[in-house]
Amino acid sequence: MAQKLKIMALGGLNEIGKNLYVYEYGKDILIVDCGMGFPDEDMYGIDVVIPDISYLIENKNRVKGMVLTHGHEDHIGAVPYVMRKLDCPIYATRLTAGLVRLKLEEHGLAQKVKIHTHSAGDVFKVGVFEIELVHVTHSIPDSVAVVIGTPIGKVVHTGDFKIDLTPIEGGVFDFTRFAELGREGVLALLSDSTNVERPGYSASERHVGESMDALFRGCDKRIIVTTFASNVHRIQQIIDCAHRYKRKVGITGRSMENVIKMAVEEGYMNIPAGTLVEMNKLGSLPASKTVIITTGSQGESMSALYRMAFSEHRQVKITAADRVIMSASAIPGNERSVTKVIDELIWKGAEVIYDRSMDIHVSGHACQQEQMTMMALTKPKFFIPVHGEHRMLRRHAELAQEMGIPANNTVVATLGDIVELTPKTIRKNGTVPSGRTLVDGEIEGGVQTVVLRDRQHLASDGMIVVIMTMSSQDGSMISDPEIVTRGFVYVKDNADLMEELRRVVFESIESCERQHITDWAGIKGKVKTNLSGYLYKATRRSPMILPVIMEV
Repeated sequence: MAQKLKIMALGGLNEIGKNLYVYEYGKDILIVDCGMGFPDEDMYGIDVVIPDISYLIENKNRVKGMVLTHGHEDHIGAVPYVMRKLDCPIYATRLTAGLVRLKLEEHGLAQKVKIHTHSAGDVFKVGVFEIELVHVTHSIPDSVAVVIGTPIGKVVHTGDFKIDLTPIEGGVFDFTRFAELGREGVLALLSDSTNVERPGYSASERHVGESMDALFRGCDKRIIVTTFASNVHRIQQIIDCAHRYKRKVGITGRSMENVIKMAVEEGYMNIPAGTLVEMNKLGSLPASKTVIITTGSQGESMSALYRMAFSEHRQVKITAADRVIMSASAIPGNERSVTKVIDELIWKGAEVIYDRSMDIHVSGHACQQEQMTMMALTKPKFFIPVHGEHRMLRRHAELAQEMGIPANNTVVATLGDIVELTPKTIRKNGTVPSGRTLVDGEIEGGVQTVVLRDRQHLASDGMIVVIMTMSSQDGSMISDPEIVTRGFVYVKDNADLMEELRRVVFESIESCERQHITDWAGIKGKVKTNLSGYLYKATRRSPMILPVIMEV
């Protein structure tokens, strides 16, 4: 009797980002993609958000490998964090492998992790699974769909894709192989839902090059362009425009510098001799003869563009002689950060071009007609929408039904759901642990929810520290309590309130004496409870209260 194929998403459902999908058959587990997400605004101090991989850690001996579809952060950004916990090989195309190596080197893991490099069309085994990589077009070279052969049938996992008939490099979308797979028989299709609400087709990446040319032509200002560091095609077109109009190019932002260096070495970018100039030499050239390519398209506070906007960049000062081109759309949740940077740039007199009607950015994700084409080619028996917020997944499921896939052959899952497939059935059956792990610097294991809640509490209401000097012999107060506030009120302007707080502390100590509470923990608990109650009545605020006893 054939076993069941289990499919689980630990990231990438009901959200944009941190894609991580788990395929399980018998004793073998395969991971497809391993991405990160951006932190929300209330995640104070959090650098990145990665999937909760506790299920994979519990079953680490069964994990046979990780296959990556392409090199964007939401598909590879969590690799160094996850590979600290797992010991399995990675399979990726050449550019994706190069980008992953950069990340592993930064984290000191380059020697630990084995990366196998493959090309579209390759077929190889990972445990019980037979893997085939199929070329798709996207906004980064070397993007592939993953065909997962199992004992009960083939599953097509598209990764991110669009059908670009005029790609910059790498050839057109592989219609032929997807059609062949449809004739051979596809058990299930898992497809990218990001743009499924948009009718029609996504625009070709070449349109961006045409728009860039129009913005460069006749411009007598310094041009600053920001885009994703991994968008190699976009960067190539910017450099081509600069060369065409005899401008020198400076690169700023560590990730941008690293990606361009690697892409040139691997042959994915061709930079004309003499075009690139060190940033410290760019300032000596006329503004009309320079271009700066920078990180910061998402308003990240540590990015080069952010530092330019807020006058923190050592080499670039924004003036009215600058034209800034935002060649990326804001990822959901980053809109406020992006707007903040745009406003600051405009305050400094720069001309900022960010209107999507200018075609300075095109999506790398398939719209409805492209999704329908994928379904028509592969003819899947079962369908699971992935990579999108819940409304996108629902709309994708509806689109599948419009294409003739029965409703009971379609599953809209959520994070942690176990989707079980047999040759004849598909259903949800149980869950595995899932969610998000918050990474703050190099804190091992991520930031726990209670820590984040404390940070949110501090940001909202501030903190009060009550320092009480007490006798170790009889527990009496030796001196008046010292009250220190941070983020609550300015002490000098609220002397009366401070006096009232001291009174509450004295009354709390007296209450402890009457109730024969002598242990320090009990005393601190009583002080905290009474202060909290008084402060809420007096101020309608609930600051974090930390009682400290100095024993003398």
